[in-house]
Amino acid sequence: MTGINSYQRHVDDEQLAGVLAASGVEPNRLAGREELGEASYNTAYRLRLTDGSGLVLKIAPDPSMPGLSYERDLMRTETLFYRTAFDAVPVPRVVHADFSRTVLDTDFLLMTELPGGNWYGLREEIADADRERLRRDLGRLVAGLHRITGEAFGYPQGETSSSWRTAFLGMLDALLEDALRWETPLPRSVTQIRQLVGANAYVLDDVTTPVLVHFDLWPGNILLRDGEITGIVDGERAFWGDPLAEMVSLALFGDIADDAAFLAGYGGIEFDDSARRRLALYRAYLYLIMLIEGDPRGYSGPDRAALVKLTSLCLRKALEVLQS
Repeated sequence: MTGINSYQRHVDDEQLAGVLAASGVEPNRLAGREELGEASYNTAYRLRLTDGSGLVLKIAPDPSMPGLSYERDLMRTETLFYRTAFDAVPVPRVVHADFSRTVLDTDFLLMTELPGGNWYGLREEIADADRERLRRDLGRLVAGLHRITGEAFGYPQGETSSSWRTAFLGMLDALLEDALRWETPLPRSVTQIRQLVGANAYVLDDVTTPVLVHFDLWPGNILLRDGEITGIVDGERAFWGDPLAEMVSLALFGDIADDAAFLAGYGGIEFDDSARRRLALYRAYLYLIMLIEGDPRGYSGPDRAALVKLTSLCLRKALEVLQS
């Protein structure tokens, strides 16, 4: 996917030495570094130390760069996610996080490197039987994650509320304002989307306990090694909300109800009318993010066009559920 790459923040040797020193790592322990090409928003480096161990350094874009409303202080959210979820699921250990913007002029996060490659990249190598087992294992891990509860609903760095309805409607409204600001083409008008969401908002009152939700658990953010899940990464979109919201990225462009193996591991979900409508609300929210974020980031090219077409179709289907 091509586009403006001005979000990337490359560091020179002197800056990297400063980052390591601020993190309590002697700079002379650095044996090598490699920039990770998968990153499109943050800049990520794999650092190899002289003892053979590895660290990952993530550097946030310039704080003045344009972005979506929810993308405020994302690295702080990611750090909070790792620290909060550390005892429940395999996530990196935070070595140091710096939000002072004095070592670098933006936020950075240094964490341990987890073994393995991402599930998406390895998908062709996984046999069907192994995939079923891995989906059950993932279900158990996500169930463990969802046993972590918080004090209020919403994004950790945004406005929170004791009401999930209030928090989610605020999140969605901010996103629709982003769509208007960036003049993003959508399959329905912003006014129509607001009306459909408002007509279904009552089902959000069924959610009374804020649960830690990763909200980006597609296979690219799940690490595998030797047939086992070794890591869950990129927790920057995390929020406190309805655990059902997790099921959207877990079945991106699909339906988690069709994933029997995952549901067996997770413990089962009752797909009643409330759940069906809440899932449609969360699908609409994620698909809106995917459509709108490409505008401030300058995404273009045939891959982007194909993704927009698919995402728009799925958004339209989610809105049809809300209309039913």
